[in-house]
Amino acid sequence: MDKTRVELGERSYEILIDSDCLHLLGERLLRFSVGKKIALVTNPTVSELYSQRIISSLTKEGFESYLILIPEGEIYKDYFWAYHILTKLLEFGFDRKSCLIALGGGVIGDITGFVASLFMRGINYVQVPTTLLAQVDSSVGGKTAVNHPLGKNMIGTFWQPSLVWIDVATLESLPDREFLSGMAEVIKYGIIWDREFFEFLEKNRNKILNRDREVLIKIIKRSCEIKSEVVSKDERESFLRAILNYGHSIGHALETLTNYSAYLHGEAISIGMVYEAKLAQILGFLDKEDFERIKRILKDFGLPIHMPAIFDKAEVIKHVLLDKKNIQGKIRMVIPESVGKMKINLEISEEDLRRAIDE
Repeated sequence: MDKTRVELGERSYEILIDSDCLHLLGERLLRFSVGKKIALVTNPTVSELYSQRIISSLTKEGFESYLILIPEGEIYKDYFWAYHILTKLLEFGFDRKSCLIALGGGVIGDITGFVASLFMRGINYVQVPTTLLAQVDSSVGGKTAVNHPLGKNMIGTFWQPSLVWIDVATLESLPDREFLSGMAEVIKYGIIWDREFFEFLEKNRNKILNRDREVLIKIIKRSCEIKSEVVSKDERESFLRAILNYGHSIGHALETLTNYSAYLHGEAISIGMVYEAKLAQILGFLDKEDFERIKRILKDFGLPIHMPAIFDKAEVIKHVLLDKKNIQGKIRMVIPESVGKMKINLEISEEDLRRAIDE
């Protein structure tokens, strides 16, 4: 298996990437000091496709497996469904040695990690992401959260998984729109960190869109390597980790304003990256050539790059002001200086933000 390690001292863990490997997870968990009770948290769609392979793998190795289902969709990543999962764990008699497995996309990974951090003040959990977005982003780094009507991911914890287990074969069942949503985060890594990786994505567009497994493993591994390096240097986002939020200030505002129903996460982030790059150009940090490259690659991968006219720009700015990266009411953003290099935690005026959105 391809391997990447997140170095965080005693909280370090591995990201293992392969194809058709779900049936081996139970054997791998024998290496961890976890109890016999393991709960698989997923949604009905993913459960029908993959849960039985993992449950069979757990049973084979002597674990007691329990299935917890929550509805599919970002709107269900909230306190109510977190409370539901916690209730099930209590009913099943779970203890501090018990373990959770998050099987699914970012919603499942976020809410499962959130519950794992709370139950008995913290238990082990394993990320088994089945969407490209989750494989390259939300499953790695230990950020957990639930949403609130006033803002996305405003209520959460830092709680690292014990293992991230990635099976690229799960991407074959992923709808095209979900796959392209994940590509937004992959492209983001090229913009914020690695110009050579950005160019690889430009050159291998057709293979990626055709879901060539060999190329998918390469781009997933490189994305995880970049995020692992950033997280290892700045686990709790005191400075460097903020670059991972590129596109998210505006993107999260669009998600919140549409009640998490109009855009997939990557679609909103794609729009956010374009407008935040436009802001960088207005401020004189980003040249026109790199701005056009950022727009072009997102468009070429079928992602949206324009904010629809239906949005009230004042409302967008209002929600950006609620972003958790802001300090004492001042807008703070990461914006690109070039493809592969970022300006970190720059203080932005409302007027500059308005200009970027209006143009």
